[in-house]
Amino acid sequence: MNVIIRRLYPGDDALVMRIAEDVFDEPVRPDRLAAYLASPGHFMVVAFADGIVVGQCAAVIHRHPDKVTELYIDEVGVSPAFQRQGVARKMLDAMFEIGREHGCEEAWVGTEPDNVPARALYETRGEAHGEAESFVMYVYQL
Repeated sequence: MNVIIRRLYPGDDALVMRIAEDVFDEPVRPDRLAAYLASPGHFMVVAFADGIVVGQCAAVIHRHPDKVTELYIDEVGVSPAFQRQGVARKMLDAMFEIGREHGCEEAWVGTEPDNVPARALYETRGEAHGEAESFVMYVYQL
């Protein structure tokens, strides 16, 4: 099956209404997707197979006053039926290109320590600087 990688722009939210299983963590709300796509510095790339979204990659430009501009890869999800077929790698490649086009000098992504498939993908990317970093994350309800 042919998979097409496409960047989404504001107004493209209607393209993301047919979604395969386990591409996103939760159901996609059209109002949230529209707001995301309309926000400056927010990017989304999706993978389509036969008009159905089978993968997604979302990223945000993170600017600092004292460091280079980074592209934070916030989400990468691929439907189980399409995993291990290069879909996530192609979406990352597309997202890295978007980051370069917007002046980002680095990109970063995090995953859970026990997410072996994601870690394998990220560790095989030749551009990574050194070993995976460990960090502790705190989540606050606002």
